[in-house]
Amino acid sequence: MEPFTCVDLFSGAGGLSKGFLDAGYHVVLGVDHDKAALETFRRNHGDAEAMDLDLFDHENIDKIVEYIDGKGIELDVLIGGPPCQGFSYAGAMDINDKRNFLYLAMVELTQRLKPQAVLIENVLGMLEARKGAGAERIIKDFEKIGYELVPKLLFAPDFGIPQIRKRVFFVGLRDSNVKFRFPDATCRPEDYVTCEQAIGDLPSLQTEEGEILRGEAVQDYSTPPLSDYQRKMREHSDKVYNHVGSIPIEKTKKMIALVPEGKNYLSLPEEYRRLYKYHEALTRYHSKKPSLTINTGHRSHFHYKYNRIPTVRESARLQSFPDDFLFSGNQSQQYKQVGNAVPPMLGQVLAEALKSYLKRPGDGHEI
Repeated sequence: MEPFTCVDLFSGAGGLSKGFLDAGYHVVLGVDHDKAALETFRRNHGDAEAMDLDLFDHENIDKIVEYIDGKGIELDVLIGGPPCQGFSYAGAMDINDKRNFLYLAMVELTQRLKPQAVLIENVLGMLEARKGAGAERIIKDFEKIGYELVPKLLFAPDFGIPQIRKRVFFVGLRDSNVKFRFPDATCRPEDYVTCEQAIGDLPSLQTEEGEILRGEAVQDYSTPPLSDYQRKMREHSDKVYNHVGSIPIEKTKKMIALVPEGKNYLSLPEEYRRLYKYHEALTRYHSKKPSLTINTGHRSHFHYKYNRIPTVRESARLQSFPDDFLFSGNQSQQYKQVGNAVPPMLGQVLAEALKSYLKRPGDGHEI
């Protein structure tokens, strides 16, 4: 039986499409405008093609259509996470930010390729900011071309991901008389995967005297897996990759050493506290809780035990990337790829749920 096909627009490194790949879909193409991210996508998605295209320019959509048509592919699902920084609480919240309109490339491609389903991921502000103006705009534009999108806020720890991350997903079915029903949570709050359960088996990159090390590009695991989650992450890997430490400056090392587990700069003595303004500055993760939302490398989050920021591999683990998913580019580019990604395990949950709404040629099942 042929697998359902999938194209990932604004793919980045391909966290969302990695979830679809793990659910048994054939990921045929990823499109982005970030060379390092596309190299990561290319090396982790089997035979999928990767295209470097600027989707502000809608003429580039022709190239995608030509590729899909040239391969004779009937597209089943179009997925993507178009940047919408104007709705991000981390930014200036400018509803007219031109990046808010990149989703229109997905609208046009959907109209031309007519996939059975569309899945879009975006920031929480899409539903909350400006009375949900961003979400309303996306829903209306897809409704015009025959797709009724259902929005849903999903909380990553509810699906076994060791990270406090809230994101909005939209799923729409083509000319359907049924609406997509999002899957229920698979994990209860008392069973959330913690930071320690996620990354506690990775090499410490610290000497017994407390000196921080950079480590090697490829390393051995320091212990057997210590949790079911670690076992899952290590299933197809016998080495540790992308686990290179960043050695903090002396001032930062001194400050973070004063911050208890689960606290931030507000726990510093008054004379030091005034040095920091950013509300997440010097945030140390808590070993018995999921991490905060993985960012793109702002260097404000620290390991729950060691006086350093999490490595790319530790951040990837907290995002649910398995250890055999290898990141390309320099360290800064890798952090950006991890922080911008959709957790693959969340993508897989949605991909599995979507299967029951898709039809195969001649099976008589109408969506």
